[in-house]
Amino acid sequence: MKTDKIRNFCIIAHIDHGKSTLADRLLEETKTLSKKEMKNQVLDSMDLERERGITIKSHPIRMEYEHVNGEKYILNLIDTPGHVDFSYEVSRSLAACEGALLLVDAAQGVEAQTVSNTYLAIENDLTIIPIINKVDLPSAMVEEVKDQIVELLGCDQEDIIGASAKSGLGIDKIFTSIINRIEPPSDNSKNNTRALIFDSMYDNYKGAIPYVRVFDGVLKPGMTIQFFSHGREYDITETGHFVLEKVKTKELKSGEVGYIVASIRDMSHIEPGDTITTKEDAATKRLPGYKKIKPMVFSGLYPADADDYDQLRQALEKLKLNDASLDFTPETSEALGFGFRCGFLGLLHMEIIQERLEREFNLDLVTTTPNVIYQVKTREEVLLTVDTPAKMPGSGDIDNIMEPIVRAEIITPKKYIGSIMTLCQKKRGTYKTTQYLSKDKAQLLYDLPLGEIIFDFYDKLKSISSGYASFDYELKEFKKASLQKLDILIHGESVDALSVICHSDDAYHRGVALCSKLKELIPRQMFEVAIQASLNNRIIARSTVKALKKNVTAKCYGGDISRKRKLWEKQKKGKKRMKMIGRVEVPQEALLAVLQMDND
Repeated sequence: MKTDKIRNFCIIAHIDHGKSTLADRLLEETKTLSKKEMKNQVLDSMDLERERGITIKSHPIRMEYEHVNGEKYILNLIDTPGHVDFSYEVSRSLAACEGALLLVDAAQGVEAQTVSNTYLAIENDLTIIPIINKVDLPSAMVEEVKDQIVELLGCDQEDIIGASAKSGLGIDKIFTSIINRIEPPSDNSKNNTRALIFDSMYDNYKGAIPYVRVFDGVLKPGMTIQFFSHGREYDITETGHFVLEKVKTKELKSGEVGYIVASIRDMSHIEPGDTITTKEDAATKRLPGYKKIKPMVFSGLYPADADDYDQLRQALEKLKLNDASLDFTPETSEALGFGFRCGFLGLLHMEIIQERLEREFNLDLVTTTPNVIYQVKTREEVLLTVDTPAKMPGSGDIDNIMEPIVRAEIITPKKYIGSIMTLCQKKRGTYKTTQYLSKDKAQLLYDLPLGEIIFDFYDKLKSISSGYASFDYELKEFKKASLQKLDILIHGESVDALSVICHSDDAYHRGVALCSKLKELIPRQMFEVAIQASLNNRIIARSTVKALKKNVTAKCYGGDISRKRKLWEKQKKGKKRMKMIGRVEVPQEALLAVLQMDND
């Protein structure tokens, strides 16, 4: 098919605004899938996506559409996630497209991720088609939402399409807009070959498979591909398109989206954002990729069974191929043995990775308390990057500690502004400005410490705003702060997995609360177990798990008190000895106690 008959586009929106439902409707209308194959959230292939009702991975799919003018078109759709933790997936999808459908819920209006995804699309110079979804709902505020979109995009109200992805209302208008408003890709098939890797996956039989958007030239079986980042070469054995399942094709031409099979066994050779060229028709200049994402939240992942260490490493390598935002390095813990220090984009991202490892690779994992990355300047003027409390130098060696500050954007009905501002102040936020998107909807801008918001900020925000407020953030800078390392000692031994870095004002309350929580979670032993919180080698809080008492006099009959006293004395000496040499097993719930605590 000619290049001018191809349209590459994605769907961007805030979470739960109907992206997956709209994708289902487009597939149904183009008869890409039969009614038998159709199901809700058809592009959400993972069980986790279906259970949670969210999109985690970008999913490309090719549709053939016959327009009312009788012309046939190829529509390449890339469905994108909506949660803030997966914004990197969105940026990757945008790089492979010429246009974007901006979906806004008629009942919710413009929200935080709507704004940030729109800015991403504008940065990538994409044609944006605004769509108001769920216009058939009784609570729909169509005119108000139109005003918000006009304010956001600067478009005319006539450019906005009213639709209902569920019922199919306005779908014809959406197709017409895709054909008429989104530019077809340029026909560069005679240029030197260049293709952008926007995603990849691993197949046990075919090896690592890169997903590509071809910008210049042609890719076909028999050619030798070359990666710009490391120069390695592989022979193409298969090319194809995405129609839910992978479908083989003779070639991938300029403007097309598809996959390449080239028996790539080393998963580290594929980097999303890298450019592929061919040995036969080599290009000299790489395509502009997208910036490498930096993890925001770090946590240790350890196999419950030490023998599963290699399996965990292989599983992480396979997931990294499919999720470039995941980062991991080996680490050792005294309490937990050998594992990996993993970097994530947020707590949801961490949760999803953990669940995928347990489900897809049958691993039993222990997860340490999540923490953010800090910059520590020593007295010798050395700047250290600290992603775990274990790496924090002694208090005498530290000149200052800098914590990550994020630019937070909160969109809320105006009646909740007071409660949200109180919450942000509790989290050490710095107020910047308030902008009104409409007469009832406001945008609050705050600078917030990342360490204060990764745990429970989002849940509390939703709670105090009755679920109406939305939240988005991006890393702004590192700023000096009064931070200290809080150590937890169990039976006189420091448990590195429980150490946290917290603000000086919060350290005492955190230590007391943590000791109290651990007292409930650590099982009783035959000897007394002391739980202590230590700050700068000074004990600031303590709780004690009482010893189990065995009835050593149960077999004594009558009232021979002297014999009983001898047995009690023997028991006392035994417990003393056990206390000296005994070890305490710390359960997984205890390791996650910091998360479960309300640290207000």
